Amino acid sequence: MWCLELLLPLLLIINDANCQWNVWVPRDISAMTNSCVVIPCTFMYPSGIRPYRGIHGIWYFGQPYPQLFPPVVFKTRTDIVHESYKGRTKLLGDLHQRNCTLLINNIGTEHSGRYYFRADLGGANMYTFPDYAELKVLDQPSIDIPEEIVSDENLELTCYAPDNCPDMSPEIQWMYTDYLPDPEFSSDYLEESNTAVLSSTLTFTPRPMHNGQLLGCRVYYPNTTLVYERLISLDIKYAPRSVWVNVSSEVMEGSSVMLHCEVDSNPPSRISWMFGDDELLWDTASNISLSLDDVTSAQEGIYTCVGDNGYGIMNTSLYLAVKYPPREPVVNESMTIQEGTSLALHCSTQGSPAPTLTWLKDGELVGTITADELSVLEIVEITPQGDGQYRCLAENEHGRASSSLNITVEYAPVLLEESKCTVVREGVQCVCMATGNPEPTIEFYLPDLNITINETDGRYNFYTHTDGHTSTGMIKMREKGERIDNGPAVNVHCSISNMYGRESVHLELQQEKKYMMAVIVGTIGGVAVIAFIIAAVRYVGHNNKKENGNPRQDVVLENPALYYSAVKKDKQNLRKKVLKTELLGSKFNSILEETTGEDGDYQPVGSMAGLERQELNYAALEFIGARSREGASGRGDDGSNYTEIKAK
Repeated sequence: MWCLELLLPLLLIINDANCQWNVWVPRDISAMTNSCVVIPCTFMYPSGIRPYRGIHGIWYFGQPYPQLFPPVVFKTRTDIVHESYKGRTKLLGDLHQRNCTLLINNIGTEHSGRYYFRADLGGANMYTFPDYAELKVLDQPSIDIPEEIVSDENLELTCYAPDNCPDMSPEIQWMYTDYLPDPEFSSDYLEESNTAVLSSTLTFTPRPMHNGQLLGCRVYYPNTTLVYERLISLDIKYAPRSVWVNVSSEVMEGSSVMLHCEVDSNPPSRISWMFGDDELLWDTASNISLSLDDVTSAQEGIYTCVGDNGYGIMNTSLYLAVKYPPREPVVNESMTIQEGTSLALHCSTQGSPAPTLTWLKDGELVGTITADELSVLEIVEITPQGDGQYRCLAENEHGRASSSLNITVEYAPVLLEESKCTVVREGVQCVCMATGNPEPTIEFYLPDLNITINETDGRYNFYTHTDGHTSTGMIKMREKGERIDNGPAVNVHCSISNMYGRESVHLELQQEKKYMMAVIVGTIGGVAVIAFIIAAVRYVGHNNKKENGNPRQDVVLENPALYYSAVKKDKQNLRKKVLKTELLGSKFNSILEETTGEDGDYQPVGSMAGLERQELNYAALEFIGARSREGASGRGDDGSNYTEIKAK
């Protein structure tokens, strides 16, 4: 027997002195009904045990433990076995050679189950091995059928028959294969764990027409009446073989369109219209139609009809083009960046046909015009001049749209040339102007006094103002009467700073030349006029005294009221001119204080620079009618009356 021949080499090598109780049997073994089966078995026991009165063995069915009274399949000591095994079992192996192989004849399906071997070496040396052989008794051959049989795909069907009976060998034959296209047959003999299986494989390519047809596998044992058959019905599943849809088309935004789809498949497919990843409509049928009303630009794209019946998928797509004006471009968010940073501005939009994209900065063209749905404007090492609004304009034949963003460039403060100290009427005024982003903080520093003046300091009339990115700071160094002892006329530093830098500069003093010249010339001219008037009055008075000979002589006038009025008017005009001269002198004095004062002092200037104030004398007239008064009045050579002008 072939099984015993395979076990003999194993029995010869079992000579380990330290071996323990152990058994080897195949875990699974099968046989056809009414045939026989051989269960190979080899066991071992401890080498120190000496069998007492020989070695005996028992085969149990279902349970390994005698106390549970399992059915006895075979027993060497007696012929007492379960009646279902009477006359059917035989021990093929030699227990003294540790071979416990069992033969079971004329088996039925009721004999399927687990078989256990128990060794009896005499006395207490009995042991039931926990390992078992599980027997499967088949009443028909098994056919390995794929879960899915798909049309036009290679198909293999395999029929199996066990070959574990030494007295007979099976043969396999396929039935109802005449209608198959080019069937191929192959046989194989598989041995595993001293069990054998004969197999036959049928290979062919099924077609949709083969669906529902019968195929069969027949197993028979020559020279016997044992024949076993199994029939199967072919369930041919084929994927959708065709999917028809409309041709691609173009529509205007706002119009309507109908999309049709037909699918040939078996079983009927689940047909669905897909737009991208969205399923718009589905039905299990042979055809389906999708209606799109008031089409928008968002509905432009690829529409796919998918047929799926669980055994195959087929789809066909069409492109629906919707013409529409450009949509609002998508641009970068407004940003704040530092001077010297490089950046890229992206502008993307959609339009049909594809729009042209133009970048504008503060209304002026920058970059190039792009005929695409994406435009990138690269700015390398941006400067403060790059600050502003950037607009992306999209245009096509159906319209235009635009989007804007603002770029704010932050940079270190820069001092403006308007920063200086100036002599003004009120004193010395220092102005510091700077531009920067963030807006610069301005401070003044007086190094001679070690004083820092900022917005938290109320001295020196500190004033600050911010206009956009330009900051202006101003202080008034001195006013009238204020004195800074032992210091230079002006020594002011301006400090400008923000988060990106700090700068400190010395502010130069600049005179207001036009204002100074006008005041000086006006004052000198006024003084000269007043001096001339005074000299003229004195000269006239002096001549009158010489002509009269007697300065105290009274003059009698024919019309004293007229002369008095004229003289009084001249007197009033003279007083006004003197007062005006004093005011001009005061202004001139103030300017001199600002320009020529030393150590911070204002030097006073009078109405007559460098001269003492003098009282202006004027003449008093006395009228005595037409008569002479004590020789003081008289008549001239021409007979006119006159009066004497006295100085008071």
